[in-house]
Amino acid sequence: MIEIQHFSDPGCPWAWSASPHLSVLHWRYGDQLRWRLVMIGLTEHGGEYERRGYTAEGMARGFRTFRRRGMPFATLPRQHVHGTWPMCRAVVAARLTVPEREWSVFRALQFAQFTTTLDLETEEGIRAALERVPGVDVDALMEAAWSPEVEAAFAADRAEARTAEGTPTEFQGKSATTPDGLVRYTAPSLVFTTADGRRLEAGGFQSTEAYDVVIANLDTTLRRRPPAEDAGEVLAAFPDGVTTAEVAAVMAPSNTPPDLGAAEDELIALAAAGGAVRVAVGNDALWASSQIAADRLLRGVN
Repeated sequence: MIEIQHFSDPGCPWAWSASPHLSVLHWRYGDQLRWRLVMIGLTEHGGEYERRGYTAEGMARGFRTFRRRGMPFATLPRQHVHGTWPMCRAVVAARLTVPEREWSVFRALQFAQFTTTLDLETEEGIRAALERVPGVDVDALMEAAWSPEVEAAFAADRAEARTAEGTPTEFQGKSATTPDGLVRYTAPSLVFTTADGRRLEAGGFQSTEAYDVVIANLDTTLRRRPPAEDAGEVLAAFPDGVTTAEVAAVMAPSNTPPDLGAAEDELIALAAAGGAVRVAVGNDALWASSQIAADRLLRGVN
């Protein structure tokens, strides 16, 4: 068992773009990796971004540049820039109230951030983003999001994320400095720790191969699942749906670039045979194994 501290934020496009690499880790090692999400809390209010010169139009243009990394992005500008703390509070609230759905809440907020124009600094926007997440009482979650317990846990997350000074992440130039001078982890930074205390870091955006090298140097006794042989296997393993890029990454042989075209061809054939449903998101799609799953996904992305 290896524990992974996963420093991230649902508002970070680099973290969203790293999803195919993280999906490979989930596929390859499964429950031999124990993940712990730590919310960075990039900005409390959208005004902080605006003071730095960010605009909704500029951010939409920026999203277009991330498309080449594979994940879907929409480029219709929002009405204004928003902060990420409310989204982070919702993720922490899920951790404390429905921990088995924490990752699903985080991922749903990422989808909303990068493929919709929802205002995710508002409760209404977050509610809309979480409608598709099964097993979550959104009313209870939003009530919990402003509780003293969640606020304390989120403050602890922010403090933990701002301890990157002197780490390999800072050495590699993958950290950031906050306005008050603290050195924080960027999203997504992964810190791998074994039961006997050995620790390796992969700070910021990294490749599948970088993560795999870290794991190989920590524990060669883990079972290492080979790449998926067909797209149907991937859909079955990820019931909340996967993007084309994630399917391609999970199917790619080691040290071979994912072939998005080949993966999409397989997914199209699977859909034609009734084994997959395509939900358009951003400039690409989210794929599910059944219409029931797709209907749930549609509530969250439209």
